[in-house]
This record gives sequence, structure tokens and C-alpha cells, in this order.
Amino acid sequence: MKRLAARGFVLLIAASLSACATRQPDPPTCPDISAIAEMTRTYAALEPLPNPSDALSLAGAVCGRDKFVRLLGERYGKVVGYKAALTNPAVQKRFNYPAPVRGTLLDAMIVGDGAELPAKFGALPVFEADLVVVVRDASIHEARTPEQVLASIASIRPFIELPDLIVKDPSRINGPTITLINAGARLGVLGAPIAVTPSSAQSGALSAALRDMTVRVIDGNGRELDSGKGSAILDHPLNAVIWLADDLKKSGITLKPGDLLSLGSFSRLLPPQAGQTVRVIYEGLAGNPSVSVRFR
Repeated sequence: MKRLAARGFVLLIAASLSACATRQPDPPTCPDISAIAEMTRTYAALEPLPNPSDALSLAGAVCGRDKFVRLLGERYGKVVGYKAALTNPAVQKRFNYPAPVRGTLLDAMIVGDGAELPAKFGALPVFEADLVVVVRDASIHEARTPEQVLASIASIRPFIELPDLIVKDPSRINGPTITLINAGARLGVLGAPIAVTPSSAQSGALSAALRDMTVRVIDGNGRELDSGKGSAILDHPLNAVIWLADDLKKSGITLKPGDLLSLGSFSRLLPPQAGQTVRVIYEGLAGNPSVSVRFR
């Protein structure tokens, strides 16, 4: 029965993709309908996925990612935002790719501060210290400096991202692979909003605080697991917003009020442990805000 159900799920997804097919041919190396259907089934089952071919191009990966996101949306809900991955030079080095890549965040991927989640929340789960900004309006696409970004966002929110590297051999992940797997988007823990007012956007103090803050990852006993500076993301975390807004615009996507933008990692990617509590603290922002998650 399980095999029949799984086969039915794959056929249903394949039919859905066929209905969504565009008139434009896929670029070379873009995974076909059956491959994306199987990838979606594997993702939902928390099973590791065979690594894509080394011949996968970035254009093929973007095509496959967009198909993958459409199918994930049928199970995990509407688009609520986007993420920039590989914005930290140390993470770029780990995955042997010198530029950011984009992923899409869906409704069921976002959980609240203090959430308790399985340590095995993905096929190859990890966690990292991240940060989210909430879009105020579409002027964000015109921002070219961190200060201009602040003028186009409504708030900043602490964020622990819980990516899933998903492939059987993560040592072989590169830019096209991480693009194809939607930048590893699986879950994220969203903290309380820090409002951005016109005065705070214009003063320069908030921009400087974001650049100079120290982001600490600690466990339930207060032991530091890792830390990083705000400038670890593209020299200023809001530079990731500029990159992401530009990349979306090139794809014909206009950001809307309330969209969430995840900026990347201030820390190493760390494996979760059952019974572990993780808290991320943003030292240097007003009140040293934080966000936490517990793994069972």
C-alpha cells in the first residue's frame, strides 16, 4: 500500500507539473518532470536525495528549483518570503561557490520563537544564526545602500534558520546543487519584530549597529557554540537584501509588504542534537534581542 501511495503521489505531482509547463523549452540540464516529482517525494519523506549530476548548470538548477518550489507549495503553503544563501565567505568556501544563491520560503516553514522541533527535522538537518527583514514596500528594489534598505523595511526579526542539505554527499554541494534544492530551505524560527522607524532608518545608528553587532549562538547551559559579526554577511547584512531584491527583480518578482527576507548565516552550520536548546543573541542591537529553539 505504501508503494502504491508513493507512486500515486509522484504521478499526481508529475501531472501538476505538466499542467504548469510553459511554452519555453527548459534549458539544458534542467531536471525533467519525473526527477522533480521524485525530489519532492524525497523531501517530504525526509530522505536523502542522490546528488545531482556534476554537469548541472546554474540555469538548469534555477529551472529545476522553480519547478520544485511550485510543487512544495502544494504541501507547504503559499510563498511568505525568500532567502539569500551563501552570503558568508566562510560558507561560500565550504560549498565552493563564490556568490549568493536564492531560495523561497513557504508558510509552513516558519515557526515561532521557543518552538520545540525534532532534531531530525530533515534528511541532513543543520541550524545557523540568521536574520530576517520584513518588507515595507516595493521601493526595496531600488535600494543601493544599507540606509536605503532600512527606509524600505518595516522591521528586523531574529531568526534561526534550520536548513536541510538533503543530498547524500554534502561534500559535493556546489552553487548549482544548492540552487536546485531551494537553498536548503526547510524551517526557520522567527523572533519578535524590531520596528524600523523613519528616524531610526535615517540616523545611521541602526545601520552601524547591524554591521558591528556580535551574533552569538549559545546552548541551554549558556555555552557558546559559535559567533560572528554582522559584517560577516557581505560586509553588511543589509547588502544581502540588495542582492536578493535585485535577483528577484531579474526573475520578474516584485516584493510585497510583509514579505520575509532571510539574509544568510552569521555562524557555521551546526548539527542539532536531541535535548538541545539553542539561543541566538544579537549583541549590539538595542536590548540584545534573541530567539530560541529546542530540539527533541
